[in-house]
Amino acid sequence: MKIKKHLFAELKSESIYAYTLKNNHGMEVTCIDYGCIITKILVPDAKGNIENVVLGFDTLEDYQNYSPYFGAVCGRVAGRISRGQFELNGKTYQLATNKDNNHLHGGIEGFDKVAWSSRVIENEHEGSVIFTYLSKDSEEGYPGNLEVKVTYTLSEDNAFTITYEGETDKTTIVNLTNHTYFNLSGNAKRDILNHQLQLKSDQFIELNDELLPTGEHLPVEGTPFDFREGRKIVDGSYSSHPQNQLAGEGYDHPFLLNENNKEEIILIDEESGRRLVIETDQPCVVLYTGTQLQDHFKIGQTQSRKYLGLCLETQGIPDAINHPHFPSIVLEKGEKYFSQTKYSFGFSN
Repeated sequence: MKIKKHLFAELKSESIYAYTLKNNHGMEVTCIDYGCIITKILVPDAKGNIENVVLGFDTLEDYQNYSPYFGAVCGRVAGRISRGQFELNGKTYQLATNKDNNHLHGGIEGFDKVAWSSRVIENEHEGSVIFTYLSKDSEEGYPGNLEVKVTYTLSEDNAFTITYEGETDKTTIVNLTNHTYFNLSGNAKRDILNHQLQLKSDQFIELNDELLPTGEHLPVEGTPFDFREGRKIVDGSYSSHPQNQLAGEGYDHPFLLNENNKEEIILIDEESGRRLVIETDQPCVVLYTGTQLQDHFKIGQTQSRKYLGLCLETQGIPDAINHPHFPSIVLEKGEKYFSQTKYSFGFSN
């Protein structure tokens, strides 16, 4: 296992570093300590061609100017919070609003737009980059000083694990995720519409016209949201289902997972032969199929466009703080936040 560190950019008075973790099978993960952004994941296809399977940029300026959260950690709370408001212990809090009068992915300057402290640990079998950040009391409107640690670990069996930890000095809310856009074709040479997805999920969360949860759990049975036996992403793009139409002819929905850490999410690109298995301890995964990707910038040599990547954001249910029947995202003083998701790359045949 090898880890290389190099200067990525200068941000005001801070140096932003990139770390590349490489195992003995040719898999590489590159990340930077700005937003904990994953800039590249290089894995072989069925013929041995090693290519990048995520969307990302080569410069910090592109991330700052164009990025729709490419590869970043989103927090304190991922997803939308209605009107940026919530009540906690009898007090109403007003968060920054940055998307249609709602709070999205941590606010105006969330975890994706700050410099983190970083260090590495490596041994014969795996390598890790450990990022830490102190989110101060009232940052973006959140209560409490929250100490956050995110660890990226690459193993020799082509598994990449993200571990999230947090501790607060005042009751607050926390729901962290990673917003990587996957494209298993390699180097974004095709869109993701023919990717096949399998989810162990019987229900998804209904959204309103602001893409906020209504609070209702809908059955996937008999709908384009039934991925239990596997289906292609393209099904949602031409579906007349109102929820697919609402999401811009695709998906931007939380799916409730039936079980955890048992190959509950599987993504396959048949043409390249690549297979991604995602296992998590979280209650849901938000499937977003890039329906709002803009076309005024390039990703490497590829023109950005709708459906060029998809996100599988393992997390608590968005806007959970405003829906008491959703699993709680409240973190009490003295408690420890912990979440872990593993991404295993292999072949479909």
